[in-house]
Amino acid sequence: MAKYKAPLRDMRFVLNEVFEADKLWAAMPATQEVTPDLVDAILEEGAKVTENELFPLNRTGDEEGCQFSDGDVTTPAGFKDAYNLMAESGWMGLGGNPEMGGQGMPKMLTVLFEEMLYSANASFALYPALNSGAALCLDNHADEAMKEQLLPAMYEGRWLGTMCLTEPHSGTDLGLIRTKAEPNADGSYKVSGTKIFITGGEHDLCDNIIHLVLAKLPDAPAGSRGISLFMVPKFLINEDGSLGERNPAFCGSIEHKMGIKGSATCVMNFDGAQGWMIGEPNKGLACMFTMMNYERLSIGIQGLGLGEVAYQSAMDFAQERIQSRAPGGAKYPEKAADNILVHPDVRRMALNVRAFNEAGRAFASYVAMQLDTSKYHEDEATRKKAAALVALLTPVAKSYLTDRGLDCTITAQQIYGGQGYIREWGAEQYVRDARIAQIYEGTNGIQALDLMGRKVVSNNGEYLKLFAQDIQDFIESNSDNAAVQPYLEKLGASLETLMQVTGNVITRAKDNPAEVGAASQNYLDLFGLVTYAYLWARMVAVAAPKAEADTSGFYSAKVKVANYFFARILPEAAALAAQVNAGADTLMDLEEELFYGE
Repeated sequence: MAKYKAPLRDMRFVLNEVFEADKLWAAMPATQEVTPDLVDAILEEGAKVTENELFPLNRTGDEEGCQFSDGDVTTPAGFKDAYNLMAESGWMGLGGNPEMGGQGMPKMLTVLFEEMLYSANASFALYPALNSGAALCLDNHADEAMKEQLLPAMYEGRWLGTMCLTEPHSGTDLGLIRTKAEPNADGSYKVSGTKIFITGGEHDLCDNIIHLVLAKLPDAPAGSRGISLFMVPKFLINEDGSLGERNPAFCGSIEHKMGIKGSATCVMNFDGAQGWMIGEPNKGLACMFTMMNYERLSIGIQGLGLGEVAYQSAMDFAQERIQSRAPGGAKYPEKAADNILVHPDVRRMALNVRAFNEAGRAFASYVAMQLDTSKYHEDEATRKKAAALVALLTPVAKSYLTDRGLDCTITAQQIYGGQGYIREWGAEQYVRDARIAQIYEGTNGIQALDLMGRKVVSNNGEYLKLFAQDIQDFIESNSDNAAVQPYLEKLGASLETLMQVTGNVITRAKDNPAEVGAASQNYLDLFGLVTYAYLWARMVAVAAPKAEADTSGFYSAKVKVANYFFARILPEAAALAAQVNAGADTLMDLEEELFYGE
């Protein structure tokens, strides 16, 4: 059956030993109060609430799903009680602005709690995740009055936020949206239109829902330049903060989905609902991207979290399942057969999942470190560099973490054999829940185009050079460290491959714009693989010197998994480079009409 224990030992290793987060936080006034004792307490309590309250609701929530009746949505049994417990315990405002009632914890810490949430119950996790993103958008772009009205209630969990972008005819191309916002005499707007795929658009968890809605003013310019952002509450809010009459923002239906069935995915109809503008007219997309970039990292962590719980559950199964004998003879002669982990191919599957999960955890923390630095560091140049790395790495975090997350859930399912296809064992739910992460918050194909086009080709690789310099600095600073030399050689070679491939695409794209799209997906996979090699090398640099004296086996296991990654996974970089270098011609050569049937 499914099993989950928050991987606190590995989380602390990444946070404290690999990235030395305490030193970074101590150097920034805004985070100096984040002490090791406080961090440990938050991680321990986070593990308790996710393991004991959310994980037991995961399968029952999947079986029951959300229910829709006459515009109302009911979440699965137990969700509301668990949500109330989380809200009362302060988890909803963990990373929120402390001036508005949030706890102000740095992103390097909150990503670890997010991973626990997604591992324990991915459907439930989406409600607080969307709320955190909405609160971040409001904190960055709303006026003071709106922030004071909304943020304390959202951090307390009394109200929850949503993100309303997509329409039936408009997904990626938001310039096509038809939702309108007409000015009212009192400075508010009348918002009308239909939005689809709205996570948490309607539910029974809290008192009010704060919709952030993209819409167009009557005189808006065409396309994405004419999009504004509006705050549209489910219930209107009185001057004293109490709730007033129902706003005409109603759920028309909920989607019947492959996975994340405990998350309400709604069709929302805004029928002249009263809303208030956030930010400036026609600048709504820029405001919303503050939230979307947060959500993209969060959805990447969804892939990571599901990969982790899938691995733990599969290893629990593998320990008990006996089949045949080890290649060299019986390892457990007292039993009728050996457990399946003695077989090389089962080990291959398990090591693939573990290598990607542990590198993914380090990657999420690395991106979070750049977010913390870009937000809190006092030195402007340091902030700007970190912001550039965030821009570069966000599409990789969303896409690579979710692609590998699905791979990991499928591979873990395979370890079960036939039992993995049976609902009662839980493995198939993780596959279904992971699949959506590649699709929403901008499909992974769009993320790859963003990386290749906007973040690399358009600036001639300037952001990439900053990241490459970080890797090169690490290689040089460890030139005398004999324990990591074999890894550094392979890391350096893979980085050189990435830089050569990048130059080739930039050159070819000058004559053929299709080269960007043709290269993008393979390029993102290559980028992710090199990034994971960098992070595995960083982990080995810490673990190898401690492995011999370690009686727990943690550090020696870290080195052995790294050995597997560099020997069996990183060589895929050569194939990915060859695919990128193949160019656009074979992709674009087949005539469009020949894709269709007779």
